Amino acid sequence: MTVKRKIVTIGGGSGQFALLSGLRQLKGVDITAVVSMVDSGGSTGRLRDELGILPPGDILKCVLALSPHHDAVRNILLKRFVKDRRLSGHNAGNMLLTMLSRYTGSFPAGINALAEILDVNGRILPVTIDRATLVAELTDNTRIYGEAAIGMPRGNQREQIRDVYLVPHHRDAISVYPPVLEAIDQADFIIIGPGDLFTSILPNLIVSNVKEALQSTPAKLAFIVNIMTKFGETHQFAGRDFVAKLEGTIGKQLDYIVYNSRKPGKKILERYRKQKAHYVEIDSKLPFWQDRIVHTANLLDTTGDIVRHDSVKLTALLQEIMF
Repeated sequence: MTVKRKIVTIGGGSGQFALLSGLRQLKGVDITAVVSMVDSGGSTGRLRDELGILPPGDILKCVLALSPHHDAVRNILLKRFVKDRRLSGHNAGNMLLTMLSRYTGSFPAGINALAEILDVNGRILPVTIDRATLVAELTDNTRIYGEAAIGMPRGNQREQIRDVYLVPHHRDAISVYPPVLEAIDQADFIIIGPGDLFTSILPNLIVSNVKEALQSTPAKLAFIVNIMTKFGETHQFAGRDFVAKLEGTIGKQLDYIVYNSRKPGKKILERYRKQKAHYVEIDSKLPFWQDRIVHTANLLDTTGDIVRHDSVKLTALLQEIMF
């Protein structure tokens, strides 16, 4: 019997969706997705505030990514209600996951039920089942509360984020969901990113005991560097800044760094520049990179003039690294 390679992904948002959409095509792997629980915008934020549940949005993306029925059900589950006043703005998938969670009595049980419906090949784990608010502390000592407010700054200027932390709603501290630690300990390979550094990635790592588990795991750690910066989070960041912040948070050097070497075209770059977003550069001549293994390739997908990682290209490169 062939032993499957155990892969753990850590992140949230559309970046983890792109990664998982590719990884599920691999044979001989056992995938566990660890997902941040601080999403506070849109339908997810309303459900969290109105019903007191954990945010379902990023979990739903992972469920869809790991389902063999992805193409058939994506449009249905992401369809937003418009006719009913209470339902308006919510999507069907978030509502279904919310109802399953309330009926089963726990958020993880609701995730498992939805995964069963969609024949998901893998596990999806919330990094915590404690409710919390993400807080960003800026370099001018001001604080911003909530993932949505941090990720969508108002105005043309804002200080850099110095750090982020979690404020619990009903406990003294935020506890990790125990199966997450087990998955990290048993993993062969752990992939962090891609995704918004301060609102999708770091919120996983600052949950109690997660970074300690990453420090002690025998698994190899890989980080997928973002293709573009994001104003209000990582503006003026180069590749080195992403890696340094992540390694500083974990307290451990990464084994592999994955970087897209294909720069988007001028027209797309100009459109992103209007949003104060810029292409992430890596200067390989800097001493910082001398003792780090960086895998570069054309990983770019600009379908619809949106810059993202190409799932197929990214998976092909990760397969070369992992096997």
